[in-house]
Amino acid sequence: MRPMTSNESIPSAWQLLAPVMDLVTPMAVRVAATLRLPDLLADGPRNAEELAERSGTDADALRRLLRHLIGQGVFAEPSPGRFALNETAGLLRSDHPSRMRMWLDLDGFGGRMDLAFTGLMHTVRTGRPAWETVFGTPFWDHLAADPALVASFDATMAGSLRTTAVTGYDWSGVRHVVDVGGGTGALLAEVLRAAPGVRGTLVDLPGTVARGRHLLAKRGLDGRCEFVGQSFFDPLPPGADVYLLSGVLHDWADEPATAILRRCAEAAGETGRVVIVEWYGTSGDGPAVSAEMDLRMLVLCGGRERGPGDYRSLAASAGLEVADVLTVSSGHVLIDCRFAAGGS
Repeated sequence: MRPMTSNESIPSAWQLLAPVMDLVTPMAVRVAATLRLPDLLADGPRNAEELAERSGTDADALRRLLRHLIGQGVFAEPSPGRFALNETAGLLRSDHPSRMRMWLDLDGFGGRMDLAFTGLMHTVRTGRPAWETVFGTPFWDHLAADPALVASFDATMAGSLRTTAVTGYDWSGVRHVVDVGGGTGALLAEVLRAAPGVRGTLVDLPGTVARGRHLLAKRGLDGRCEFVGQSFFDPLPPGADVYLLSGVLHDWADEPATAILRRCAEAAGETGRVVIVEWYGTSGDGPAVSAEMDLRMLVLCGGRERGPGDYRSLAASAGLEVADVLTVSSGHVLIDCRFAAGGS
């Protein structure tokens, strides 16, 4: 193969790099989702002036945004100046079951996560989360101080749960489950529905637990649940059969993650179980850690994604051993940990 000349290499470079370097289209899609343009077009085509009036935007800028997205296969222009949904744009409607709009909304938690990546250089240079650099306060403090953002966070986390990960678990013989860092209890509610003989305890910070009490009451499950407002770094309610950690440990670096697991191990004692629910993603030969999600957790809060061996090491450091690993089709895994005789 002959080497390319400098004139030939320039278009080739653009062609090869274009799919990974473009920021225009990703931001344009997020702006369209944030403005709820697909919702405004749900009942038929509209012109830019109508859309601008309904969305509080500039008509000329909006027209240019939409024409760029049409060129990328998002939205349609069935007649000159009239904009409409196509199949792809329809995925961004608020009522679409994929809930994609929620993840892309720049005013909500999903979009805020994406904006944190403007600080990626800081993270790579320092190994520290970018969130504090971009938004001025650490991730969890920022969340706690913004009621609208925390409501979006709750909805995002509830919407991202794969309930089959827990409803497919064998709950026979289990009488009491403590959902540690369980947010507003959306996952615990599914456990209680799947296993009518089980009693639950929701553990999270006081404000979160208060919202969880409301959610469980709406579902008629509060009579089977206790609510404990506290940090999971403090001693946990003891003596339950299962301590559930769903999507918690990947928020934390190894040292605090081990501390959380150790609190669960202390509370579970020699007879209880600690069940970790995390998402590995999938590869051709089984679970594989998501590199994208791993980088995202580092940027947001200094957390990390882990593979099976990593969780075995964490468990051992907390005085536990992994008894079983159940992988479900969603890419989630349940890691069943028990007391390790002679463990730390």
